[in-house]
Amino acid sequence: MAIASSAKSYGQIMGSNDRVNFAVIGLNSRAYAHLDSLKLNKDTARISHVCDVDSNILKKFADKAEAALGYAPATEKDFRHILQMKEVDAITIATPDHWHAPMAIAGVQAGKHVYVEKPCSHNPAEGALLVQAQQKYQKLVQMGTQRRSNALIIEVIDKIHNGLIGRPYFAKAWYSNVRKSIGIGKEVPVPATLDWDLWQGPVPRRSYKDNLHPYNWHWFKIYGTGETLNNGTHEIDVCRWALGVDFPNRVTASGGRYHFKDDWQFYDTLVTSFEYDDDKLISWEGKCCEGMKYYGRDRGSVIMGTNGSVLIDPGVYEIYDLKGNKTDEVKRGEAHSSADLVGNDEMTVAHFANFIAAIRKGEKLNAPIAVGNVAVTTLQLSNIAWEMKRELYLDASSGKIQNDAEAMKLWDRDYEKGWAPHL
Repeated sequence: MAIASSAKSYGQIMGSNDRVNFAVIGLNSRAYAHLDSLKLNKDTARISHVCDVDSNILKKFADKAEAALGYAPATEKDFRHILQMKEVDAITIATPDHWHAPMAIAGVQAGKHVYVEKPCSHNPAEGALLVQAQQKYQKLVQMGTQRRSNALIIEVIDKIHNGLIGRPYFAKAWYSNVRKSIGIGKEVPVPATLDWDLWQGPVPRRSYKDNLHPYNWHWFKIYGTGETLNNGTHEIDVCRWALGVDFPNRVTASGGRYHFKDDWQFYDTLVTSFEYDDDKLISWEGKCCEGMKYYGRDRGSVIMGTNGSVLIDPGVYEIYDLKGNKTDEVKRGEAHSSADLVGNDEMTVAHFANFIAAIRKGEKLNAPIAVGNVAVTTLQLSNIAWEMKRELYLDASSGKIQNDAEAMKLWDRDYEKGWAPHL
């Protein structure tokens, strides 16, 4: 297969046996954090290929990559070509959500290690299939919940587990943003720069609309997963980690699209609760279009226990007594803004460093897919509860919905013929 590659980039590939060769796939916003993280891990990793189905996005990213790296990664439109390349050791996936699990599964089947952004799947069945694929093909799969590699959060979680606030039993997380309306889209010809068939991939075919690409797919159910999975995954994963819980046994969700009337198919406001067998509770409140802050922050989580509480943000944690009085603070950075769509930060660099070290030296992954998928499936279940407008009772060992066949139909999805992922 002929792949356009400069002599300079080819020489870099052939001379990098001590480094992990990465292909970055899906080159809009979040991919720039992958670029900078791999650049900062240049002693152990390099970017050999970059891939996107939109030629404009591909060229823009490739040009910036060459300027940042000092060499030109090869460019490719079809990720399936990349999976055939023996020189590629690992892929990173920052595509729309409907591609995450099918592409990750194809990656491990092709013998590649995989770094996949959250959410790791579009629906619970895909997430379970990805976990099974990782176990079958024995390649490493790290999910992009980079708070798992944040030294400050690792520190405070360890303190919580060792009695900092007594027995932790309730965690509250939130997200506030002021997203604008996406309007009412019109069916228009597909841009000449976009391979619309490959962009859709595993999903049943639809006409192209002018308010979909490159970002607003998040808010269409066939492609995206809503704000709970887009941003809630991070905080809910921290809450779950702090409380030491896996799947809940009951899920409730209430909300709607209140702020605007447009093509947005998910809620802009959602309140959820996750109850656990061992008398623990997690709640998440997401507001896409209303920027009211809590504790002076756009987003964050508070872990509450029998002796006090801890507020956790990636750059700081604050300790409170039972009466809500702050007794201590540890700060090593700034609060994270919900307006940041790239997330280029030190914890992403550390998360990639952990992934690379796991590939090269067998270091334990901080966010292996079997762990990351629990948070993702939990939030997908809140989407199902919202869709069904009723509480769900679950098998806490698997997350599967109990005694509700209608709701369980949303555990999986329909696929375009020939595109369904499989082991």
